Amino acid sequence: MNYNWKLSETKFTKDKGKVFSCFACGGGSTMGYKLAGFDVIGMNEIDPKMAECYIENHNPKYSFIEPIQTFKNRKDLPEELFNLDILDGSPPCSSFSMSGNRDKDWGKEKKFREGQTEQILDTLFFDFIDLTKRLQPKIVVAENVKGILLGDAKKYVVKIYKEFEKAGYILQHYLLNASKMGVPQRRERVFFIGLRKDLCKPFMEQINLFESKPKLKLEFNEKEILFKKIKTNHNDNILTDYDVNIWNNRIDTDNDFCDTLMRIEKRESNWNSKYIHDDKVCLTITSSSGSKMVLYSEPRKLNNDELCKAGSFPLDYNFLTNKPKYIIGMSVPPLMIAKIAEQIYNQWLKKL
Repeated sequence: MNYNWKLSETKFTKDKGKVFSCFACGGGSTMGYKLAGFDVIGMNEIDPKMAECYIENHNPKYSFIEPIQTFKNRKDLPEELFNLDILDGSPPCSSFSMSGNRDKDWGKEKKFREGQTEQILDTLFFDFIDLTKRLQPKIVVAENVKGILLGDAKKYVVKIYKEFEKAGYILQHYLLNASKMGVPQRRERVFFIGLRKDLCKPFMEQINLFESKPKLKLEFNEKEILFKKIKTNHNDNILTDYDVNIWNNRIDTDNDFCDTLMRIEKRESNWNSKYIHDDKVCLTITSSSGSKMVLYSEPRKLNNDELCKAGSFPLDYNFLTNKPKYIIGMSVPPLMIAKIAEQIYNQWLKKL
């Protein structure tokens, strides 16, 4: 598995088990499971534009384009969905992101983006747990931002553990960094991984005097991939004349345009325009920042090939009318999920 790849040149074995993806977006996690040898049989996604892109690239057997609140209560779900090896989901996480409003947005209805219905974003995780309780997959994997482990958001984590326990699962969570997993990007994500209780016995180990868990070792320490390894020569994302002037005034200690502007204009602005250094790992790509990342070595933003490589997306992925930086910034890096899925299979599934 490598960050530099194409869908058209990759053979997916589909022999490791069946997966269904919720909050599927453009299919970042789906590609990871497929790279690890799993058969992703379907998806649920609320956004029609994202679903269209997913279907174009993955041609799923089952597509449910609707809110998870209605999907989880469907009376016509296929029998295959009740025999899954893994139920996967990435509940929208802006309510917990350190770059968002956090607790100011908790409990409020809002649209995640144009074209979607209003939802209370921080309760979507519990809709996903409701679906888990109904489908009873062998394993459940839920991804979220690092911010869910910080401050008052930790109360949600306590509730997530309790609700998964009620649903019949022993849960664990792991904070992982994509840059240690073969992905050319610094991206920290939390993965909640649960094993159905009736399957846990062969894997149990004592954690402390009061608690035992099914053993799952997820430790990754691959050599980091510097930006110069994924840098290309074409410049299809040029800066405006104003931005070039800022760029021309940069110094080595500047982290972003805001640092530069504070020196030359004494004002705070453009803090999202981060400098990307050739001899460092690419910073986290988000749906809003991906096109604002500026190379320190030349006056341009990241081009689409660099965005794909940094996100371990295939170079021939068809984004349709969507901006690559939006889908890549919204998605779990495929290679990150592939490494996790590989360990889930080797340590658990193939021994069941």
